[in-house]
Amino acid sequence: MGRPLNVGVVGCGAISAQYLTTIERLPRLRLVAVADLDLDRARQAVRAYPGVDVMSVPELMADPRVEMVLNLTVPAAHADVALLAIAAGKHVYCEKPLAATSADARRVLDAATAAGVRVGCAPDTVLGTGTQTARMAIDDGLIGTPVAATATMMTPGHERWHPDPDFYYVAGGGPLLDMGPYYISSLVTMLGPVTTVIGAGSRTRSKRTIGSGPRQGESVPVTVDTHVTGVLVHESGVLSTLVMSFDAVATKASRIEVHGEQGSLVVPDPNHFDGPVELARLGEDGWRTLPVSAGYTDAGRGIGLADFATTPPDRVPRANGDLAFHVLDIMESLLTSTTTAQAVTLTTTT
Repeated sequence: MGRPLNVGVVGCGAISAQYLTTIERLPRLRLVAVADLDLDRARQAVRAYPGVDVMSVPELMADPRVEMVLNLTVPAAHADVALLAIAAGKHVYCEKPLAATSADARRVLDAATAAGVRVGCAPDTVLGTGTQTARMAIDDGLIGTPVAATATMMTPGHERWHPDPDFYYVAGGGPLLDMGPYYISSLVTMLGPVTTVIGAGSRTRSKRTIGSGPRQGESVPVTVDTHVTGVLVHESGVLSTLVMSFDAVATKASRIEVHGEQGSLVVPDPNHFDGPVELARLGEDGWRTLPVSAGYTDAGRGIGLADFATTPPDRVPRANGDLAFHVLDIMESLLTSTTTAQAVTLTTTT
């Protein structure tokens, strides 16, 4: 508190550019080092940031200046990198998901507790003005007691634009694990933790054809469900209906809606930080846009690190490891339900 938090980045792929831009403009954060298995890629990532050191992962972990490791590696490496950082006595902030499995996520959180360091995790879009303005409207009673919510993501599949879409269609991929963290994190932020899930899934075809890049026309196998739907039963009694699909062409449904006894909210795309929040109240005509009332304005990916840096030691940062673990548990449990045709009771909360 009172001085910038020194950040070291592990993983300099495409998403790193957004984080580096945010870190550069936030006075509470200071980028001191980056590391990647490809050192040339790391050098390229920080060419616009003079004074930032490029080093190997072991060198970054051993660097005493680095207080927090920003883990932007591929999901399969999230747990291993986080555990290295924790063993070095450093705080960790991960790109979503916290780990590839909830078992690995549990290892990370247990290690952090034992070491006395903190764990944070994306998505931090829930800290923007979209979700936070909606959360404040709910807290202020503008819709009365919440009853239900819907969350809808429908696309024809990422192979149409992504040059190497293979990982979207194998274990660890699919629409739920890819985009679900944004939608479920927003639902939990607004409506509280989930106790039970019920799910169903399907897939329309066994292969996908790449639509762009050097592999255009090549087929990739599909081994996961590409349409997942389910009901999340919140501890409060709210029922959230979730639809995540790589099988649909388009939809006019709101990304998220929240319904209460006295009103309904349209919540903006949880993959973004801002956007209009619309309210319709019982007895009033039509919808009105609510003024921005909460959340970080002009936020970008990495604002969760700033929230982390300004949260006092006796309080829990909002984009925290327990929330990310709970969201991962919700998704894994929902996928389990799709194969067992039974409701699954969660073992986590937040």
